[in-house]
Amino acid sequence: MTHKGLHTTELGESGSRVVFCHGLFGQGRNFTAIGKQLADRHRVTLVDMPDHGRSPWSDHFDYLTSADQVADLLTADDPVALVGHSMGGKIAMLVALRHPELVERLVVVDVAPVPYDHATEFDGYITAMRGVDLDGLERRSQADDALREAVPDPTVRGFLLQNLRHEGTGETAHWRWQPNLELLGRDLDAITDWPEAALTSTAPYDGPVLWVGGAHSSYVREDYAAAMDRWFPRNRRVTVKGAGHWVHSEQPEVFVEVLKRFLAPVEPLASREPGPLDDEE
Repeated sequence: MTHKGLHTTELGESGSRVVFCHGLFGQGRNFTAIGKQLADRHRVTLVDMPDHGRSPWSDHFDYLTSADQVADLLTADDPVALVGHSMGGKIAMLVALRHPELVERLVVVDVAPVPYDHATEFDGYITAMRGVDLDGLERRSQADDALREAVPDPTVRGFLLQNLRHEGTGETAHWRWQPNLELLGRDLDAITDWPEAALTSTAPYDGPVLWVGGAHSSYVREDYAAAMDRWFPRNRRVTVKGAGHWVHSEQPEVFVEVLKRFLAPVEPLASREPGPLDDEE
């Protein structure tokens, strides 16, 4: 359903609320399998970020605006565990920083509160996706072939192709990309950035934070620890073996287990002795 602008999918009917924010080129349904594994104990919300999935398009990308749109889905009398991956991780961090009363705890997946220089890689994906001849497309496999040279990794290619939709029937049938590729390509520098200057009067987030990184990813590095600790002093870090940037899809069983442990009702992390969440999974 679309609620206050952003499209959401709800799973589960009881327990505390867990809200998922996907990354660039993703959509809420990327977390469906994981959400279903939590739905016996939690109310799960999968959100399509702005300019992605079935959420509305905008005229420019802005992290603060995106975070406030997600915040509009939440209420202070029902604070959530907010889970965000990559771009969605930055959005989730900003929701926690700007609206701490809405976020009971935070899970950040393979991203840090720093600017990155990965725009060239993503720009190549967008150029390739926009280069697919949608009017001449008869089968999804043709789009796969068209992307193969620019996106040789079949896992990444398959992830991107989840955004390709076939709509209508007969003479009205057509293919379209769900994300706002023109805007995402134009505003890539903003997406890979971190709005540090806009947070000068913002206090650190004092709730418990779990950082989940992939062992084969460079998005969460030791030299980013100062920024992570600066904004999120009560954080714990887990590195998942055998995973790159898409931790939750590359090692879903480990990811779900780590998530369940963090979501379980326990005493505040600041008062606990170091436990298994501090170790490499």
